[in-house]
Amino acid sequence: MDIEAIKGVGPKSAEQLRLAGLGTPRKIIEFLPRKYDDFNNLENIADIKPGNITVQASVDSISVKQVRRGMTITTAALSDDTGKINAVWFNQPYRKNQLASTGKHESRYFFSGSFEFSYGKYQLLNPSAEKVSDITTQAGCMLPTYRALKGLKSQLIRKVLLELKPAITMLKETLPPDIIKKYGLVSRSNAYLGVHFPKTREDMLAAKRRLGFEEILSLLIASQLNRRQNNQLKSTPVRFIESEVRAFVKSLPFSLTDDQRRASWDIIKDMTLETPMNRLVQGDVGAGKTIVAAIAAFLTIRNGYQVAIMAPTEILARQHAETLDGLFRDFNIKVGLLVGGIKKDDRGQLLENISSGSIDLVVGTHALIQEGVKFNKLNLVIIDEQHRFGVAQRQKLLQKAELTPHLLTMTATPIPRSLALTLYGDLDMTIIRNKPAGRRDIITRLISPTSRGQIEQAIDDELAKGHQAYVVCPLIDESENEQKSAEAEYKRLSGGVFSHRRIGLLHGKLKPAEKDVVLNQFVNRKIDIMVSTTVVEVGVDVPNATVILIESADRFGLSQLHQLRGRVGRSDHQSYCYLMLTDNLKPSARLKEIEKSTDGFYLSERDLELRGPGEIYGKAQHGTLNLQVASLGDTELISEAQKAASWCVEKIKLNEYRELYEQVQYYQRLTVLN
Repeated sequence: MDIEAIKGVGPKSAEQLRLAGLGTPRKIIEFLPRKYDDFNNLENIADIKPGNITVQASVDSISVKQVRRGMTITTAALSDDTGKINAVWFNQPYRKNQLASTGKHESRYFFSGSFEFSYGKYQLLNPSAEKVSDITTQAGCMLPTYRALKGLKSQLIRKVLLELKPAITMLKETLPPDIIKKYGLVSRSNAYLGVHFPKTREDMLAAKRRLGFEEILSLLIASQLNRRQNNQLKSTPVRFIESEVRAFVKSLPFSLTDDQRRASWDIIKDMTLETPMNRLVQGDVGAGKTIVAAIAAFLTIRNGYQVAIMAPTEILARQHAETLDGLFRDFNIKVGLLVGGIKKDDRGQLLENISSGSIDLVVGTHALIQEGVKFNKLNLVIIDEQHRFGVAQRQKLLQKAELTPHLLTMTATPIPRSLALTLYGDLDMTIIRNKPAGRRDIITRLISPTSRGQIEQAIDDELAKGHQAYVVCPLIDESENEQKSAEAEYKRLSGGVFSHRRIGLLHGKLKPAEKDVVLNQFVNRKIDIMVSTTVVEVGVDVPNATVILIESADRFGLSQLHQLRGRVGRSDHQSYCYLMLTDNLKPSARLKEIEKSTDGFYLSERDLELRGPGEIYGKAQHGTLNLQVASLGDTELISEAQKAASWCVEKIKLNEYRELYEQVQYYQRLTVLN
């Protein structure tokens, strides 16, 4: 059905809908509201309290003021029969035309927003505004608001959906009847009626539960099918040579933590089987994942096989190669490094050595998956910071072995339990929580720009003790926005407050050789302060660095801030992390979380709750999670859907439920790790 066949949709409206990606009735029906204004609970202005409120009021006056370049504030004086209140919108000057009133009671509006203390007084901040006369009776008492894609207005979406309402009532079911009955779900048609035309909050919640359940169910069925397929693959088992492993562990310059021992044993048991290991090791910053990977690599090599380790950056690959070469040197194990910056002649010899088997362990970047790289007897693939790689990249490396090799993936970004159950349900998982002995918690402080002088003095005091510091900026070049530029900050510090210190600059646009020079200078204490972008987030290990200043910290997610904080605190020295805000306003509750906690697992749960799965899962590398409704933090819903997924895998023929089957296939391709 063409959208222009819908009553009331002319050529102009149809073009708007197509530009927004809503070119079919189905896409419009599946385009869900981003929020609701509840007109069941209107409040009098005289009775309102701080928090989310909805009032019906007239607009007495309205003005627009430009406070600085790129920033306008629109202020409206609102009133009802009981009192007056100010509403404020930031960068929404169009509100003046929208709310232009012809008389005190001729144009009344529903205003919904947050009533908060802002700029010295209580105001209604960025409220939605709906003309009372425009609210149709069919819309019920819960008015949906939709994302303004390509300038598309909610009024048009609501108008079109009203015409599609009969079609919604006839939508075909996509889930098995037994699942709907057992878990108390509303039908698919009632779910879409409930999200677009809810009369009560309960209607809306029941509809969202049904749609969210189906989203999570698809993910979990895909996960279980991936695990089944993995268990049908064959690999070459590795024999546990206890005496060799004990000798290697004894040679280490430190003692293993209990978690490292347990993780190593989990991996060894997996590799002795004829089905390929598919294990994810997640450990907080500095928990010692590398040594666990080294033990797995050592045992594999002692069995006569090769190991490949793929890292997302050259910095991290070089760090791993140097560390492992040092650990294996006394055992006559040959380590090779394959990255993009290697000279042509050296590369040719290295490829020959890998192909002949004279290199036992190869550490590299994406260069490992190029066509010219051939292994002799590859039997273990280790992928570090695995969420930075796409499915196709991982599979290319695995395909370089005759039989499916064992796969060990690692991440320093702790994964919330709910995310682990859904996106990583086909994996066996090991968590390393304990940090090596002697490590102190990093003292973390949120800092406003007015305190910059004090913080710079605190940094200089650390440098005077012979320690080193990082200054991390979000950008490389100068920019019109308020984020700090790494190059501008480098110039400012070099020519000003730290002119007596040695300062280096590191960012992603430097050539590999240039990065190596700067990093080596920092490692060898020839640089006091490293000004950098987030390229230092992983793979830079300088135990002498004890302080990190992160500029524009409110622009980062909690997990990324925690990763950056992990660049310090890598020795027994007390370390400090200063989070510089972009302005002097009160810091958000989100940022206060990282100030009070150094537990990456706790912070990952909060990040998931506040920012969604992309921060952890690696959205850019993995495609889009089609979750419009479900929250990956809803452990109760996930638990129910997990049982339902097991039942579906065992009891039904998925291809008889076409839409569910297509979504499951999509998630199978998206989340599989081997």
